[in-house]
Parts: sequence; C-alpha cells; structure tokens
Amino acid sequence: MKATSLLFISVGMLSGCMQQADEPTTVVRAPSEIINTAPSTAWQTVNNDNVIRIELETGYVYVELNTQLAPSHSKNIKALAREGFYDGLSVYRFVEGFVAQGGDSTDSKIPTNGQKRLNAELSHKTDRKLGIMALDGSDGYAIRTGFLNGFAVGQNHGGTKTWMTHCTGTFAMARGNDINSGGTEFYITLSPQRYLDRNITVFGRVLEGMEHVQQLQRTPEEGKPYNPIIGVHVLSDIAQQDSSLFEYLNTDSSSFEELVAARTNRPEPWFKFTPNYVDVCAISVPTRRKS
Repeated sequence: MKATSLLFISVGMLSGCMQQADEPTTVVRAPSEIINTAPSTAWQTVNNDNVIRIELETGYVYVELNTQLAPSHSKNIKALAREGFYDGLSVYRFVEGFVAQGGDSTDSKIPTNGQKRLNAELSHKTDRKLGIMALDGSDGYAIRTGFLNGFAVGQNHGGTKTWMTHCTGTFAMARGNDINSGGTEFYITLSPQRYLDRNITVFGRVLEGMEHVQQLQRTPEEGKPYNPIIGVHVLSDIAQQDSSLFEYLNTDSSSFEELVAARTNRPEPWFKFTPNYVDVCAISVPTRRKS
C-alpha cells in the first residue's frame, strides 16, 4: 500500500514536472530593447515627396504629411511651400504647453498657386472598416484608437471614419469659427490636445526637430524678428541640398505590437505598478534617420 502510494506520488510529481517543462516561457522585453533589436524589415521608409522641411533660426523641422487622411491639405501646403509662401513669415504665436502657430499673422498674404481657404478634412470616410493597429478600449475621446501607417488615429465604432489625434508633434491647420476657414496657418502641438480632435484638420506629424520648436521665442523682443520662418520646402525638391531620409517602426509589424504591450505594462524592474493601460499619445512611434 505504501509502495503504491509512493509510486502514485512519484508519477504525479513527474507529470507535474513534464507539464511545467512544456509550458512556454514568455520573455517580456523593455521598450528600448524592442526598438533597438527590431529587424530591418520592421522599419518603413518615409516618402520624401510627403515631407516638408521648415527652416527656423535654430534648425530644421521635418514634417511628414498624411496624404491618406487629409489629401487636400497635404497637397495645398506643398503648393504653398513650392511658391515660397512662407518665406519671411513667422511662427507668430507660441502658447506654452499648447501650440506653436506659424504663417501670416496679418492673414492678408494671397497665395499664387496654393489656396487661401480649404474645406476641412476632419475625418476620412470609407465605405468599409479601415483597418488600423487598434489599442484596447475607448479612451474617452474616441471609441477606437490606434495607429495607421505611423500616424496616431481615432475611429468611430464601425471604423468607417478615421482621423488623426492631437498628440505631441501633431501638425494641423488653424482656422476661425468657420469650419472651412483654414488653409495657410499651420500649428504644431507642444503636448497632447485631444479635445481638439475632429474640430480641426490634422494632416501631419513632426519626424524630427521638435527641439527647434521648443526653442522658439515666447514673446517678441523689440528690434528683433519674432520667430522668423526662413523657408519651407518639400524635401524631395531639395534632394541635392538635403539628403535626409527617415524611417519609422511599421505600426503593422510584430515589433510594434510587442512595443505596445511593453508600454501597456512596463516590464522594467523600476516599475512597481503597471495600470494595464496605455493611451494613443503615450506611444511615440519610433522614428529615426536612415540617412
């Protein structure tokens, strides 16, 4: 009887060991490790035809335009850049922690090729659900949030309306009370401003150069130009002078999916509490220079 019991216990213990051995071990990696070891196939090159370079006194700000969600605004600002509309204008409004706004403060300059006013592109409508790399749950500002081709976006329940969200470094078009009164006066968000979502056209994101936006003068100084814009160019048009090329971690890749999970519950030993939640603006899409 004792021998049988011993045999039963031994088999049970062995069975338990076998079950434990068969169970896969999940290695949770830190965000920095995920980004640094992402394969080359997980990185997507940005098309320089859709990048504008804003030259400020302290350096360049590179902005990727979203031609899918806001095609008219993307096309128009490229036309404005090519005609030199912004040359000699300024970033005339800086609100700490809110936005930096540039263009013609007098609203009197008339474009020669670009348009002064555009119909707002508050959301992109599709007949069928537009697939995105979606985050879990609603965040209060949108039923669904996630990422589409490197851009942070929100969606309606059916996924038939998609819009860019106001995260840090968002590039958007200022307007008056008339929803269709914007066309030339752009702004860059200095921090998330999600309450502006779907009230104004968002059509790009800063790839590089936010430090130059943050270095802008807060208030004018007598006898000194206030945050002059030296020039705005479409990057592909000045390839001989500027060979910059950017890439971002493909938001449809398994590496980005792993990054989202690591941001949702940080695995580093420093963290003692993880909320099992992350909002769309807390995940900066990794972007780097390719050249």
